[in-house]
Amino acid sequence: MIDPILWNDWHPIARSSDLKPGTILRSRLLDTDIVLWQGENTNAVAWEDRCPHRSVKLSGGKIFENTLVCPYHGLAYNPEGQCVKVPAHPNYTPPKQACVKSFAVEERYGVVFVSLGSPSQPIPPFPEWDDPSYRTYLSGGHYCRCSGLRAIENFLDVAHLPFVHAGILGEPDKAVIEDYEVTSIDTGIYMKDIKIWQPDPDGTGRGGVAAYDYWTIRPLTVALRKQRANGQTMVLLYCVTPVSEEECIGWMWGTLNYAHDIPEEVMVAFQDEVILQDVDNLESHNPKRLPLDLQAEFHLPSDRASLGYRKWLKQLGVTYGAIP
Repeated sequence: MIDPILWNDWHPIARSSDLKPGTILRSRLLDTDIVLWQGENTNAVAWEDRCPHRSVKLSGGKIFENTLVCPYHGLAYNPEGQCVKVPAHPNYTPPKQACVKSFAVEERYGVVFVSLGSPSQPIPPFPEWDDPSYRTYLSGGHYCRCSGLRAIENFLDVAHLPFVHAGILGEPDKAVIEDYEVTSIDTGIYMKDIKIWQPDPDGTGRGGVAAYDYWTIRPLTVALRKQRANGQTMVLLYCVTPVSEEECIGWMWGTLNYAHDIPEEVMVAFQDEVILQDVDNLESHNPKRLPLDLQAEFHLPSDRASLGYRKWLKQLGVTYGAIP
């Protein structure tokens, strides 16, 4: 097992809209190749992308009568992963070991989640997604050549906003970050009332100070809340899929209890723009994995969130994508 904490967690690997009946998708999670497919009358199925007969990729096959057929010898596997047909031997009964390795799979928030292990917790909660008073949208997945832990730490880092996201989430000449507190919670750490100057924090077209709350939910899942004095609230959920120790895919869900007149595609385009602005810096990290030794990099007062995150990961025993 690569990393028990991440191995037994849920990770998003595809949009539900891309997995139509009769389709086959390829993915990679924690250095494991995955084939994701759905028959005409089945739910989503996630397997190791390997035929147990001669180890070719099943994702190169086809779906026939709610089975996935291997492209090499035509062996057919039912949704439980069991081989049920061998064309070269019509009367042959495949043994029990003629079975594909299957993984837990669930669909939530418009995305297919997979766990390679035995998840002890449900998919991270996101109550605003099901609240009819909130607008919802999904941005991603966005591929990036860096550790997923680096990507999460970047999300928690407000001091980069005036520079990487200048003109949108901050300005270089107004980069001061006031001191803030990081507290421990059951799901990691919580940062409350982090203030930063933004060109248009409340939609009035005038610059001012915005206040954010951030919190971790899982090692690779975090959220933020931005609430205005008039009750208008935005909540973002950010999940990062660990493709390998130095590759990841980011997924961002957004919810707002205002701006109901703005088209969804406009909100998605804005979120895409912001996320893609981070890619160059994330991919330039050296090392690409996240150091958990606090002496490996020096820190500023505004790095309290990063420090709290790294300490929490070390306490959990997370190793994948990290440098102990």
